Amino acid sequence: MEKNKFAVLTNLEDIDAFIEANQLAFLYISREGCSVCHGLLPQVEVLMANYPKIATAHIKAEQVEAIAGRFSVFTVPVLLLFIDGKENLREARIVHMDLFSEKLRKIYDNVVGAN
Repeated sequence: MEKNKFAVLTNLEDIDAFIEANQLAFLYISREGCSVCHGLLPQVEVLMANYPKIATAHIKAEQVEAIAGRFSVFTVPVLLLFIDGKENLREARIVHMDLFSEKLRKIYDNVVGAN
C-alpha cells in the first residue's frame, strides 16, 4: 500500500481550519527527538492510505507550542481523529496498530457508509 501524504500544519489557525474544512480530519502530533514518533509515522502513513476520505496532517509539537494546551497533549505521539470538528478517536504514546486500525475501520465505515 502506498503512503498517504500528510499535510504539515505549523500554527493553530491552520490546524483549526483543517479540522473545520474536513468531515474526517486526522492529526499526527510528534516531537523531533521522539524515537517512537519517528518509528510510528511510516506505519500510520501506510494505514491512512486505506482511508482516502480522511484528510491527514502532521504537526511537530515544537513548532506549535500551543498544541499541548489546545488538545490536552501530555505525551507524543498523539493520533487524533475528528468527525465534523469533534474529537472521536485518540491514541497516544504506545499505539497498538492492529487495535487502532480496527477502531479506525469501524468509524470510517459508519461515517462514510452513512453518506
